[in-house]
Amino acid sequence: MAQSETVERILDAAEQLFAERGFAETSLRLITSKAGVNLAAVNYHFGSKKALIQAVFSRFLGPFCMSLEKELDRCEAQASQKDRLEDLLEMLVVQALSVKPRSGDDLSIFMRLLGLAFSQSQGHLRRYLDDMYGRIFRRYMMRVHDAVPTITPIELFWRVHFMLGTVAFSMSGIKALRAIAENDFGARVSIEQVMRMMVPFVAAGMRAESGMDDPALLEAGPKVRRNALAMPQKR
Repeated sequence: MAQSETVERILDAAEQLFAERGFAETSLRLITSKAGVNLAAVNYHFGSKKALIQAVFSRFLGPFCMSLEKELDRCEAQASQKDRLEDLLEMLVVQALSVKPRSGDDLSIFMRLLGLAFSQSQGHLRRYLDDMYGRIFRRYMMRVHDAVPTITPIELFWRVHFMLGTVAFSMSGIKALRAIAENDFGARVSIEQVMRMMVPFVAAGMRAESGMDDPALLEAGPKVRRNALAMPQKR
């Protein structure tokens, strides 16, 4: 078996098992059994379970962020007016759809993994993702902040996570939701159509009136810059 094929089989197995069972509950032996390889192959190609988890995320985020950065470069070179929030959200939809899928379930699996990254204790993963992709997401978040300048940094932080929660729930269960919708309404809706329907919904939530009335929270700003979803300082 070629080394590249071995790596892909390990990543495929790890991706599916992590999404089904969680990170802590998935052992390397379970992964090697599903992939049909021995433990030495995992250690040789990845070195550790943490590195394997990181590689699973990078397989999607690598091409996604590369495409997103190119689009940000293009927009900044041609910018003649301030971005609309809907256009910025649409940008994420387009970049997500542009990632070449290995199967029809790729996006739903990744969104389940993204939810687990925030709900389970995976500090190493968040640090890794910030080191690898934080700069790109901070560029994007600066444009989001410019599109909704009245939202305070701390409330924008929470609203972005509310948005991620909406997307993660909807996309991780997309097969079941599409089946329910087809049964109840007799109409098939594509994944792309679902994602585009989320854009005006999320934009409305991002623009909603503030739910904060604590002055200390309203004046709060990020203390560190390691969080890719924290607002960068304007220069």
